[in-house]
Amino acid sequence: MADDVLKHLTRKGSATSATTTSGDEREQGERGQGSNFGFVKDSPPFVEKPSEAERTTPVPAQTPISAEIPEFADQIGPTGKCDIFTGDWIPNQSGPAYTNVSCTVMEDHQNCMRNGRPDTGYLYWRWSPRDCELPPFDPQRFLDLMRNKSWAFVGDSISRNHVQSLLCILSKVEKAVEVYHDKEYRSKRWHFPSHNFTLSVTQLHLDKLDKIWTDQYHSFDYMIISGGKWFLKTAIYHENDTVVGCHYCAGKNLTELGFNYAYRKTLDLVFNFTNSSPHKTTILLRTATPDHFENGEWFSGGTCTRKVPFKEGEITFTDVDSTLRNIELEVFEKASAIASKRGLSLKLLDTSRLSLLRPDAHPGPYRQFHPFAKDKNAKVQNDCLHWCLPGPIDSWNDLVMEMVVNG
Repeated sequence: MADDVLKHLTRKGSATSATTTSGDEREQGERGQGSNFGFVKDSPPFVEKPSEAERTTPVPAQTPISAEIPEFADQIGPTGKCDIFTGDWIPNQSGPAYTNVSCTVMEDHQNCMRNGRPDTGYLYWRWSPRDCELPPFDPQRFLDLMRNKSWAFVGDSISRNHVQSLLCILSKVEKAVEVYHDKEYRSKRWHFPSHNFTLSVTQLHLDKLDKIWTDQYHSFDYMIISGGKWFLKTAIYHENDTVVGCHYCAGKNLTELGFNYAYRKTLDLVFNFTNSSPHKTTILLRTATPDHFENGEWFSGGTCTRKVPFKEGEITFTDVDSTLRNIELEVFEKASAIASKRGLSLKLLDTSRLSLLRPDAHPGPYRQFHPFAKDKNAKVQNDCLHWCLPGPIDSWNDLVMEMVVNG
């Protein structure tokens, strides 16, 4: 596993199915297990289409950098190995690579500036590994190297959040053309004509290998898989058409197996498929993203009002997030050993800890369009799981490029 997460950089300084309830019943039925921050389940998988008023409201210009952002200096030294997933968020006076004005593909629920978020300090940080300099994502080089290739993001609504970030950065070089979407806009595909590069996002179904992505697997050159938060939902588990247990289903007279049972089985199923396929796709397993709800959860008044990143040691994973992460690391280590023997490429995109340190960059109440326009004390639902665009999720692309292109 270490070979997949250590990179040569510039050194700095010295078959299980899950049956869930649906609609409002499902949302209200979700529960969490808290510590530190109150734990909350994942949001509905994809955002709703915007209203006519939201679509036609002018987008505000990006606010200039705050005077309170401290200065920093890069320290670059000799070349060596580096764990790019261990580091700190440091001030970045140059700001984000794009704005809510220059990018037109971001979902409204992540367009925090357009929705009226008044502070901008969260935009001026960048991820810096402890012992090396991580180069920023280079959209021109990426597209040149990905000419005639295809990428797929297979996962949950965080995957959709991530693919929007990548589209926004790539749009500095070439605008993507949307060539497909399903009825619910949950799976989409874009094409970059000048580079013949295809980028798609596909909703991951939990119950079995879904033909939506397995039938296309032979056409993918690269694939990022994720989906941990889905497994925290109330669910009844089936194997071979027989109910074998459940997760968080009090009163059902079923054996409580826990989300860890289903998550481990599903990851094993996915990697058994990819490791046995004759097609050689470079696969990245992205680890689960912690949320930052405080004083409640998604549907019980949870909020996220912090304005600066945490420093190392100020926050730890919840028990649930630790369990998700441990399952991912265990399954990855086993699957990557098999992949290596078969000449396949399986890498770990470990975004958990760097994401844990950013409680300041979620949409919060600004997942909605100007939520306090009519009442400054309005009670609104907060999103403390997904990421504002631009935001910390853009740094995930720096990691991806280092792992796939520069590695």
